[in-house]
Order: sequence, then C-alpha cells, then structure tokens
Amino acid sequence: MSNELLDIDPIDLEFPFELKKQISSSLYLANKTDDYVAFKVKTTNPKKYCVRPNTGVVLPRSSSEVLVTMQAQKEAPADMQCKDKFLLQCVVATPGATAKEVTPEMFSKEAGHRVEETKLRVVYVDPPRPPSPVREGSEEGSSPRASVSDSANVSDFTAAPRFSVDRLEPQENSSEARALITRLTEEKNSALQLNQKLQQELEQLKRENKRSQSGGGIPFMYVLLVGLIGLILGYIMKRT
Repeated sequence: MSNELLDIDPIDLEFPFELKKQISSSLYLANKTDDYVAFKVKTTNPKKYCVRPNTGVVLPRSSSEVLVTMQAQKEAPADMQCKDKFLLQCVVATPGATAKEVTPEMFSKEAGHRVEETKLRVVYVDPPRPPSPVREGSEEGSSPRASVSDSANVSDFTAAPRFSVDRLEPQENSSEARALITRLTEEKNSALQLNQKLQQELEQLKRENKRSQSGGGIPFMYVLLVGLIGLILGYIMKRT
C-alpha cells in the first residue's frame, strides 16, 4: 500500500500468535519523494502494543523500519480474529528535519497541514512450525541444495543420542570400579583384623608355654600348632 509520500509494506501487520509470548512485526516505510517526510504511528489499543519509533523522519529516496511489538497475551481471541488497528500519518517536513523536531502539531489538519493517512489491520497467523526430522538416506536423488539443508537437520537430530550413550559408559565403569574398591577394602580390613588376632593368640600361647614349661605341661610347639589350625579353620568357616 502506498500514498503520495510513502510506500508502506506490508499492508497488514501480521503476528504469529502465541500465548504468553511477546511477538514483533516490522513495518517498512519507503520515501519515494525528494522531500523529508515526517511520520507518526497511532493505534486503537496503545496498552497492548509498543511501537519503536512511533514518530520519525524518512529521508528523501530512503526507507525506515518501524518495529511493532505486541505484549504477551494470556488468552487467545475468539476465532483468532483481532479488531485492533493502526493509523500511519505522514506529512512533508522542513528540509533537514530530525526525529526530535517532530511535533503533534505537524499532523494537525486544523492547522492547514496536508496529512496523508493510512489504516493498517492486525492479523493473527499461525506460528512457524519446527522442521521435521529427516532420516538418513531418504533424500537420494534430490538436488544439491536440498541435500545440504537436509544434512544439517539430520546432524542436529542424531548428535544428541550419540553423545548421551558416550556419557553413560563411563558412569557404568565407574560404578563397577567403586564396587571393586569397596570389596577389596573390606577384604583388606578382614586380613588386618585376622593378623592382629593371630598376633594376640601367639602372645598368649607364648605366655602359656612359659607356664607349662615351668610346671611340666604340654609342649609349646604342640599348643602353637593346634592354635594356628583352629584359627585357620575359623577363618575358612567365616569366609564360606
């Protein structure tokens, strides 16, 4: 759509509607004259939209972008229809004018200014769908351009499972290693306890041997042999 001063694109402000999400739509203004053109953007629902810039100057034979942002909505409208509208006003400004010099009086028809006005509708459209996964080898015979695009999609979908498996293997090995270390530690502690017990029994046997030698009792080697056999049998019974 265009008027005598500006070409306006698009003619409708389209928003890919999604709940609880800010959505933006761009409006492009092209000055097709040799004059400085001042513009101003109005809306029927100012609390719902943010327009940057809402006023400005388009230089001769140049263009400007206006970003319209819709605030996040909690509810979807009935039938996805929107009644909001925008009004774009433009007027010839003095040569060399800047955005700071744009005033509301410049767009006053009562003051005799020639103001061009264009109404814009708000249209809700479906949000873009994410690309579907493509299996390897399914694009045989396709064009080189398509194969490059599809190969990028395939790499995106296959990379994650491969990395997930690589991370799981060290975890399993680590669990087995910890179990082995725990078992060896327990066996080491048992062996140390058995060694301490044998030393205590040996000391006791030495003391009893001294008493038996002084009183004519059982020989020391016999007692020592019987004690060691009993300890070994006890340890075997405990392991089984």
